Amino acid sequence: MSSGLVRPDSPPAGDAVAGDASVSAPATSSRTALKALGAVRDYGVLVSLAVLFVVLSFTAQNFLTKGNLLNVLDQSTDLGIIATAGTLVIVGGAFDLSVAGTFALSGVLAAKLATNGVDPTIALMIGGFSGGVIGFFNGLFVARIGINPFITTLATGFILSGIALVVTSGSLILVTNPNFGSIGTAAVGGVSWESIIFLIWAAIMAFLLARTVFGRYIYACGGNEEAARLSGVRVSAVRTVTFVMSGFAASLAGVLSASKVTTGQADAGQGLELTAVAAVVVGGTSIWGGSGAVWRTMVGIFLLGLVSNGFNLLGFNQVWEQVVFGGIVLLAAAVDARLRRGRS
Repeated sequence: MSSGLVRPDSPPAGDAVAGDASVSAPATSSRTALKALGAVRDYGVLVSLAVLFVVLSFTAQNFLTKGNLLNVLDQSTDLGIIATAGTLVIVGGAFDLSVAGTFALSGVLAAKLATNGVDPTIALMIGGFSGGVIGFFNGLFVARIGINPFITTLATGFILSGIALVVTSGSLILVTNPNFGSIGTAAVGGVSWESIIFLIWAAIMAFLLARTVFGRYIYACGGNEEAARLSGVRVSAVRTVTFVMSGFAASLAGVLSASKVTTGQADAGQGLELTAVAAVVVGGTSIWGGSGAVWRTMVGIFLLGLVSNGFNLLGFNQVWEQVVFGGIVLLAAAVDARLRRGRS
């Protein structure tokens, strides 16, 4: 039963309503801003790709030719194979900076075997599968031993690049057997086999991440590792498998590249590891794990590819290409960081 008394510090009824409104208004505004930022992260890169495509169509004379568009696809294959698999690693809450070393060593291994009497097809297969073994050991060090993935894969990348230099003695390994270049130089209807393999691989990665239980486990590991473990997800096993896929993707790209130029090079793929991370981040995948998609990475790959192609066709100074790449990556990372702060 009310006594009819009002505490001296109690606001009038009207002020209480006004206070609630003043508190709820900023909260509503903040939620709206976060939704807008989320839409920018999810679809901004797609809009940017479409706008850039239209602009280049009107400003670059040979942009819309079949040869140029196929060239953009062909030049995106190495990065695309590596970045689509790397998306699974990053969504799962880890990194793989050893892919450049794996890329180089796999090509060198295949070329070395082929020049020493091994059937070129078998040599390419051995080189192609070598990355899976490397990825397994990366996963072992990260998931089982508990070493930070950045340090682990950075170290293994140095080791692999060093081994490639030792094997080649700093020189190129030229393969004279024409069968060695049969895959890298073959084409169907003007589309290179390398590009076809890239698109098939990307479709497999997209299906695994978006449509399978394993994909849901990857999201769980990156989103909240402890909660995933308590839910029965074998976090160590899931992360190890993503590293195996990343390693295999790097070696697959490496042997395809070696087959294309019929040469094993210790310095092949330099900088690929950072460009791959950039493509994943530009595509809207969170660098902290737990969210992202392979289709977004594909859009990021083609956006960077069109930027590079546009610089070539329009005759711009190539030095500025790196500046533009860096700005795109920084903007994507800033949007992701703002979203994480808003949701925490």
